[in-house]
Amino acid sequence: MPIDITMPRLSDTMEMGTVLHWHVKEGDEVSSGDVLADIETDKATMELQSFDDGVVQNILIAAGEQVSVGTAIARLLEEDEDLTGSPSVDAAPQTETPKPVEQAKAEPTAEVPTPPPSSGGARVSPVARRLAEDHGLDLSTIQGTGPSGRIIKRDILQIIDATQETEAAVVSTPQSTHVVADVTPIQQPLAPTSPWQQDRTEPLSNMRQIIAKRLVESKQSIPHYQVSMTFDMDPLMEMRKALNEQLSATGIKLSVNDFLVRCCALAMSEHPAFNASFGGDCILYHGPVNIGMAVALPEERGGGLVVASIRNADQKSLRTISQESSYLAKKARETGLTMDEMADATFTISNLGMFGVEHFTAIINPPNSAILAVGAAIEKPVVRDGELVVGHEMSATLSLDHRVIDGAMAAQYLKTLKGFIENPASLLV
Repeated sequence: MPIDITMPRLSDTMEMGTVLHWHVKEGDEVSSGDVLADIETDKATMELQSFDDGVVQNILIAAGEQVSVGTAIARLLEEDEDLTGSPSVDAAPQTETPKPVEQAKAEPTAEVPTPPPSSGGARVSPVARRLAEDHGLDLSTIQGTGPSGRIIKRDILQIIDATQETEAAVVSTPQSTHVVADVTPIQQPLAPTSPWQQDRTEPLSNMRQIIAKRLVESKQSIPHYQVSMTFDMDPLMEMRKALNEQLSATGIKLSVNDFLVRCCALAMSEHPAFNASFGGDCILYHGPVNIGMAVALPEERGGGLVVASIRNADQKSLRTISQESSYLAKKARETGLTMDEMADATFTISNLGMFGVEHFTAIINPPNSAILAVGAAIEKPVVRDGELVVGHEMSATLSLDHRVIDGAMAAQYLKTLKGFIENPASLLV
């Protein structure tokens, strides 16, 4: 019997899922463990793998569509079945010729799933594809405005309307049979308007909906306040350069963020309130010190933001933190993180320094009681030992839950953090 592949529940809060991209097409042979599709959940973009060997009989949901958990999205035939859905028998004659796709489409009772686009092509809705074919439009030259850049009916109609207006303007231009002196400026037809130059709406992805919901809840339910401090980064930058020279043969390259993860973790060990959560009628102090690292996802994977968890960061070396950070960031952007890789963070770091941002504030990631927003290490004139010199300084801002951490506690934590950052040799002990 055919096996229905359903939209899986990939997180504890997931109710809907979107098929961002199919890696297979109808008729493909697949084995257990093969990646069938990229699924956008309420928290991340993750790979959907096959748990059986067989042949893809039907793709039931086109790329870009959102369906409920448990909905059948594809159908798989086991190895002993053929594409008709019956067990294959070598000597059995075929009693009925399968109907071509065109004939099935014409019947009101038949529903033929739209084949997914090839991996190198654009995402196109069925109606938009037919309109483009009818009017001879090249889909590869059209920028879609649907979910995840999908080309939809509106995009095609806008181009058709613009083309018809241009053609009408050209036809209506009077043709002269002799040369006359004419001082009237020639009216040139307007160039077609790009869909990106017009007002439009774009449905929110699952992830963007959850981000919006969680951050609104965070701002409405948590009494936020901010405390900032500036750090002398010259000692850390010098140590980082020396260590990277020593580690060059291993392929490991320590980032400023790797140092910050360890500094924050060690400071949390000295200030337990920063490793705690508000529990309604109590404060829950966590045992493990798990640092959450915010990772921005590329648009081709649906965009959004995920938080990767570096567990027991206070007990790990800079080298180990660097290896884990690089692995988690790459996996988040390319294939997606597992629920375990995003769970249990007790403090979050959001670093925009690599984009040249000097200062910003961040919203707390519940159930954390604090998040550190980190800017770039900027080379500027600074005062050192009473003299004006050129040095590197970095600004960082804590956003805090006032139910758990008050201002004096925040100042003490930043003072401890400053000691680790400006005396980085202590990180190697």
